[in-house]
Amino acid sequence: MKTLLHHIKDCTICSAHLPLGPRPVVTAHKASKIIIIGQAPGIRVHRSGVPWGDPSGNQLRKWLDVTKEAFYDTKNFAIVPMGFCYPGKGKSGDLPPRPECAPQWHDTLLERMPNVKLVLLIGLYAQKYYLKKDAKRTLTETVANFNDYLPHYLPLPHPSPRNRFWLSKNPWFTTDVLPVLKERVAEIIGK
Repeated sequence: MKTLLHHIKDCTICSAHLPLGPRPVVTAHKASKIIIIGQAPGIRVHRSGVPWGDPSGNQLRKWLDVTKEAFYDTKNFAIVPMGFCYPGKGKSGDLPPRPECAPQWHDTLLERMPNVKLVLLIGLYAQKYYLKKDAKRTLTETVANFNDYLPHYLPLPHPSPRNRFWLSKNPWFTTDVLPVLKERVAEIIGK
């Protein structure tokens, strides 16, 4: 695993498309129990190199009901975004994750984590890539039907503060999905 992570950290496959250059942000351990597959690092995470080290990460840890220490323990959580590097700014937020990362690295990474009990698919890119034809028409429909994907996958919206409107329009997420998420995480990491 260490050698693979080293190769990923040295990856330059899409450097010509990255406005700030490559700085892959990924964590994993052969004993990881939960994999978090999000979109791509934002500008803060690119600068710090700390995955989910921003307000979105604070919200995600609340959703998971875990401490920072538990979250950053790679034996608990592997953090494997769809795109490992900051993709740049678009008109209404960050650009989509670069399409090269997941096909290049995900299968090899996931094969080296035999103890995984749950994969959190955060956002539309991760859900479409992993659920393929089983993903519903919209992110909202996919998340609302989260039971269809358990016990292996659990689809989630992005925990960005920008998603406040989505959360307020979909109160079922807080009442129906979050309790299941917290319970599964507690069962798996032994809280």
